[in-house]
Amino acid sequence: MTDPARDELARAVREHAGRLAAVLVRLIGDFATAEDLVQDAVLTALQRWPVEGVPDRPDAWLFTVARNRGLDLLRREGNHRAKLAQLQWPVRTEPDDRLRLIVTCCHPALPRAAQVALTLRVVCGLTTAQIARAFLVPESTVAQRITRAKRKIADAAIPYRLPADEDLTSRIGEVRTVIYLLLNEGYLATADHAHSHRLVEDAAWLAALLHELVPDDPETAGLLALVRLHRARTGARFTSEGRIVVLADQDRSQWDQTAIAEATALLARAAGRRAPGPYQLQAAIVACHAEAADWASTDWEQIVLLYDMLLHLAPSPVVRLHRGIALRYTKGPRAALAEVDTIADDLEGHHLLHATRAELLRALGDARAAEAADERALALTANPAERTLLQERLHWT
Repeated sequence: MTDPARDELARAVREHAGRLAAVLVRLIGDFATAEDLVQDAVLTALQRWPVEGVPDRPDAWLFTVARNRGLDLLRREGNHRAKLAQLQWPVRTEPDDRLRLIVTCCHPALPRAAQVALTLRVVCGLTTAQIARAFLVPESTVAQRITRAKRKIADAAIPYRLPADEDLTSRIGEVRTVIYLLLNEGYLATADHAHSHRLVEDAAWLAALLHELVPDDPETAGLLALVRLHRARTGARFTSEGRIVVLADQDRSQWDQTAIAEATALLARAAGRRAPGPYQLQAAIVACHAEAADWASTDWEQIVLLYDMLLHLAPSPVVRLHRGIALRYTKGPRAALAEVDTIADDLEGHHLLHATRAELLRALGDARAAEAADERALALTANPAERTLLQERLHWT
């Protein structure tokens, strides 16, 4: 396939595959078949677009091909004409289509890791490599989880619907995890693009829908606040050339102060329920940054305290790494480096560990070790904006 056709197909799949699968599952009623139809449409595009050219509406073209592939299946049913009449590509999916599909993927019959991996792949359009980096596991492990989950859904005839309240409660943690990982991938991509506005918007949309379903759940409110706080400073995070602007250097006048105020009010209402959780704590940490008038005014003591609480509720090497970053501004770079080095083995394959060590080593005057750490970080990230930042620190550009 020519490069323009390949790039356009990749964009169409990223942006529309989840919507397409959601529409087809709702109308056809079969998860596995709907996904097969999407894949067939993509393969057809690989064959035809180089010859016929990229269509004006790639999303509608993919839907039309998938619909035509499903005609034989629908004709076996007595109401196939009624279903075919419904098979129109919408301007936007029905509000709960993708949320319904996420909840289906998060059925308790599936192992938790498989639930999240399958949802990120099928509903959200992330690649196996992106999911593997999010979980810090090999791609082959993720591929196996997804394959087994698809087979389980087919074998168990898991229904495509929003469950009753009590069943939704049992799945809501996994649904939140999916939305959170979607936010992370959009906010700073692990793939070969700096960030994805679409994924962040999808995360915000899905978090808002979930909050409508369970308005009294404080952790869902915390997640929604977290997404909105991150969105509020989108305009200041990158230059017009796509370079990262680190938090200390961002123009805070570009931050959406109205959105920040609304998100912090939402977070305060959630906190009033006195049931703290990881998403509320993460949102509170971001709020500390968002409400500071400038970098010098950041309440680092409060941030470290919030990380201590987060470590108590949801301990992980990544949380400890971020606590170490904050510790630099309360105890100094030497104490921060000692903290970060405690999880060096756990995060050896994570570029942020090495980039953080480089900054701390440089602050301590060890330029040679800092350079080696930056080189290791550079080798571990495909994000072009992060690569440019690291190369500038290494004086490669």
